[in-house]
Amino acid sequence: MSTQASSLPPNPPSLTASAATSALSEWEQEVADAFSEVGVLAQAHTGFLLRAGQTEMALAVASAISQGRALVVEAGTGVGKTYAYLVPALLSGERVLLSTATKALQDQLYGRDLPRVLQALGLPKRTALLKGRSSYLCWHRLVSARQQAMDNALACSLGEVEQWAQATQTGDLVELPHLDERSSIATLVTSTRDNCLGAACAYARDCHVNLARRNALAADVVVVNHHLLFADMAVRESDIAPLLPSVRVVVVDEAHQLNDIGVQFLGAQLGSARLQDFARELLATGRQSALGLADWHALAAALDTAARSLRTLPGGDGAAGRRAWEGGAPQGYEARAWTEMFDSLLLQLEGISAALTHASAYAPELDRLLERAEDLLALARRFAAPAAGEHVRWLEVSASELRLMESPHDVAQALRSRLMGLPDPEAEAVPAPAPAVQEGLSVPRTWIFTSATLGDDERLSWFTEPCGLQNARVLRVASPFDYAAQAALYVPQHLPAPGDEAHSSALAVWLAPAVQRLGGRTLVLTTSLRALRAIGAGLREGLPAQAGVEVLVQGESPKRWLMERFRSGSSRGQGGCVLVASASFWEGFDVPGDTLQLVVIDKLPFPPPGDPLARARGQRMEALGRSAFAHYAVPEAAVALKQGAGRLIRSETDRGILVVCDRRLTDRGYGKRLLRALPPMRRLLDAQAFDEALAELTTTPTTVSTPP
Repeated sequence: MSTQASSLPPNPPSLTASAATSALSEWEQEVADAFSEVGVLAQAHTGFLLRAGQTEMALAVASAISQGRALVVEAGTGVGKTYAYLVPALLSGERVLLSTATKALQDQLYGRDLPRVLQALGLPKRTALLKGRSSYLCWHRLVSARQQAMDNALACSLGEVEQWAQATQTGDLVELPHLDERSSIATLVTSTRDNCLGAACAYARDCHVNLARRNALAADVVVVNHHLLFADMAVRESDIAPLLPSVRVVVVDEAHQLNDIGVQFLGAQLGSARLQDFARELLATGRQSALGLADWHALAAALDTAARSLRTLPGGDGAAGRRAWEGGAPQGYEARAWTEMFDSLLLQLEGISAALTHASAYAPELDRLLERAEDLLALARRFAAPAAGEHVRWLEVSASELRLMESPHDVAQALRSRLMGLPDPEAEAVPAPAPAVQEGLSVPRTWIFTSATLGDDERLSWFTEPCGLQNARVLRVASPFDYAAQAALYVPQHLPAPGDEAHSSALAVWLAPAVQRLGGRTLVLTTSLRALRAIGAGLREGLPAQAGVEVLVQGESPKRWLMERFRSGSSRGQGGCVLVASASFWEGFDVPGDTLQLVVIDKLPFPPPGDPLARARGQRMEALGRSAFAHYAVPEAAVALKQGAGRLIRSETDRGILVVCDRRLTDRGYGKRLLRALPPMRRLLDAQAFDEALAELTTTPTTVSTPP
């Protein structure tokens, strides 16, 4: 296995395995020993494999902890990055905060990986899992939900939640395996920052959110997620803020999502659903606690009408997606009508705020509603004024609501100054001084950022620049898999051009026989919902019933069920399946073994040209004298392509074929850069070679091997 390391001035060069082992401290040597053939990991796990890259990463993490510095590690699939950061972090004896991209990965880290490593190391650490309040049952909301009118299906789901509520210790909704993520029941039984009653709640003593926070404050190792990390920074709730002063080591796993998640929270959002929810609670609370102090019905009805007008304004066709908003009104909307709508909204919120200010003097329980009204009024005034200089504004339209959105281009400044406590990089003249020691710590806090995909160049610029980490140490550790032997890449040349309307249907017609030969075992990743629907329909039409292959299409069933059904393959007396998916299935979907042997990507995953945020980032590149295409669009495509390709080979014994149905990968100059971003698979140059590779997959099964 080959490894690559690069450094960014003014820090010293990144560690290599040989350099790292030359002068190790006692505890760093303990880290190295843990990964040896006779170490504690090998003794605890019979399937443990000695991997030089894993040891290299672990020693780099140990060095960063010793020096209190930031480290960025791209660890290829199969390196075992989770153990590579857990072992040194836990052996350091320091208090540790671990952050993952999704709640599913958070549960996996807390429930599986962390206990295994602690047991292997024999360390008696207190651990805690902390999520946002939308993950926890709210007793007050549960009781209130039963008083609401609802259909039979929702009432049945509520009954299941009520039964579970009596037994749960954590209140974490993940304990309800059959809860459909598309169901509205979760919003009925969980709280938000807006509707939480806080200390005034009758159930405050038994609050699951408060319990989770208390456990986190008492723990040695706390597992959170990026959403919580940034949400706390944005709204200053008491989740992460009390933890950071005593945490010495912060590990950000799946760090490639950090920038996109961060910008969601560092800007502003104002949605029609939020306004309508507030109108309903205003009416209910006003009638219950302050009847006669204001005409609550008229106030709530006027606000509800103003919120609904967002969706019915001339120019709004209701089509889902993002609309650019660079002037006085979003794209497609008449400026005068938009301004009049906003004036009405401001007028209603100002009237509500005045009424609540008066009424709260007689009914203190209205104080929380008054705070919410003032927050909404401040947001409305913000969106009524021009966007701030470095912010992007757009309109987000979905089937359920319309949201006004504003965000910074990236998280660089906020991440460095507000979370990491570091100075502005532009103010750092070289040579840079050593990092400042954070308050309450004798050694600077260590930040570890890691993922399997962080860029396509030695500097990992795709990740480090928007996150303000240009001066962090950078380490790239290659995958231990033998891609030339295990995987092949095929780019069919006969399909219509990717911009041709016939591309998706032609792809499905061509792909159906290959799916039938494999008996399923195929994942199709699309770059748009339109392609997803067209390819799904085409495969259903092209696969005969006797083929015994089930076509799964994202959006038609809950995501959890789709993943479980695909992983079960043709076992349990059922047929194989092909999954057509988009968005979230491009990453974090692991299927080791021969259940998945063909990954098909419909088009090169360039940023959508009409996306306002993508366009603003491209314009920013041009303002810096760079090419928006070469320095933004191509790196984005390279990273996304790398992530999609990563679904294919998940263990040392996996075999399969990656098909990219876009001739631009081989015909255009930038295609060479995209090819370099992919794992070093062997190339299939024609249809005959593809047919022969398929034949090999149908005759020799693979086995699953997933060492830690």
